[in-house]
Amino acid sequence: MGSDPNTQSHEASCDGEYTWPPEEDVAQDTPWRCYVTGPISEDLPEEADLVRTKTLIETIKSYNFFEDELGLQHREKVLKKLESLYKKWLTELSEKMCIPEYVTEKNGGRIIPFGSYHLGVQSKDSDTDLLCVGPGYLERDDFFTSFYETLKAQEEVKDIRAIKQAFVPVIKLSYDGIEIDLIFARVNQKYVPKDLNLLDDSVVRYTDIHCTRSFNGSRVTEEILQLVPNKLTFRLTLRVIKLWAKRRNIYSNKLGFLGGVSWAILVARICQLYPNATVSTLVIKFFKVYSMWEWPIPIRLRVVEDCHYNLPFWDPRFTPSDRYHLMPIITPAYPQQNSSVNVSPSTLAIMQEEINRGHVITQEIEKNNKNWSELFETPNFFEKYQVDLLESKIRLLVGSLEKNVSISLAHVNLQRFPGPKTAKNNSQPGRELRDLQRGDDHVNRICKEGKSQLVRA
Repeated sequence: MGSDPNTQSHEASCDGEYTWPPEEDVAQDTPWRCYVTGPISEDLPEEADLVRTKTLIETIKSYNFFEDELGLQHREKVLKKLESLYKKWLTELSEKMCIPEYVTEKNGGRIIPFGSYHLGVQSKDSDTDLLCVGPGYLERDDFFTSFYETLKAQEEVKDIRAIKQAFVPVIKLSYDGIEIDLIFARVNQKYVPKDLNLLDDSVVRYTDIHCTRSFNGSRVTEEILQLVPNKLTFRLTLRVIKLWAKRRNIYSNKLGFLGGVSWAILVARICQLYPNATVSTLVIKFFKVYSMWEWPIPIRLRVVEDCHYNLPFWDPRFTPSDRYHLMPIITPAYPQQNSSVNVSPSTLAIMQEEINRGHVITQEIEKNNKNWSELFETPNFFEKYQVDLLESKIRLLVGSLEKNVSISLAHVNLQRFPGPKTAKNNSQPGRELRDLQRGDDHVNRICKEGKSQLVRA
């Protein structure tokens, strides 16, 4: 596999007994001068910090959210099978194209994991992001046609689909129960070198925009790991924040909140500011710092220089549209981008409210007045907003859906959701709140193309 060797043992480290100082994953060769600013505090943890950290780790384990050792081993086997399949396909295609044998022998191709798996924070239901790197003579269409058919023919592969028109073109599939996202990029060379350094900016110098975007995921993930002072404490802290964001329903880039990369950058920045802190302290500082942060001042891990390769580069000084981004969280690899471009005024306000809530709770935890479990309590959307919907309003909703040319059927589940028992509810029995939570309303839409089913929650 083309993965970082540090990733191979991270799960065992995270599940083992937490000790201080950590015996591995310390970035000794990453001085703080590489960061945007120096640290706020380099204090070492006290005994109380270590006790809080042990309790915190036990708490997040109790949710059974992250992948265990057996699940990790199965995922690694799947990745090895996919890489073997990719290399075999690449060799056979090269022979059909009459590529010289000496080139074919060198060109093994590579599959490089990135995203949550490479960061070491994958949950049980996480998909695995994989970058397939090919030689310069390989066309993108070959990947999305020939390799797609090769994958489709595998017995272990289910639900495969190619999305070539996506912002980052991708093949999505399930391989032996593991959800996989495969993206493709090619190097500007006859073969893929074994010592390919993705952090070298020249990798994207002569690539097209699709390859640049595909490379960007791996480059950003690796940069994040290189820019934190201690990988183990970073991974554990990111697990805490990911679990918190998931349970508080603010983990979704598509819906205008923050995705995995953005949360990782936010956590990595706190690790830079408190390089010797233990996990519980980093979590407390996370909520304290971001509860006071004045957006849209951007968060960045390092200064990224513009290489002038004629690629889109986030810079509000020269790009007027960048000035309107509400919560800029800047990726640490060239060409730098805002990973939180989808944030809207409403989602920003919701996330700020949740961060403020987290700050209040963690301050109480620090005083031993609350438990960590209170941080991860799930919200009740309908209690918060006191939603009332009449049957006629649901009928109008169905009518609106049916006007969409992509929807052939809208089906409402009549199962009732009782809602909070308030005086208003009791005084107006004629108004019934239908179960619209967590997909139980089942406003099902069956798309004409692909006949796939979308449950609107």
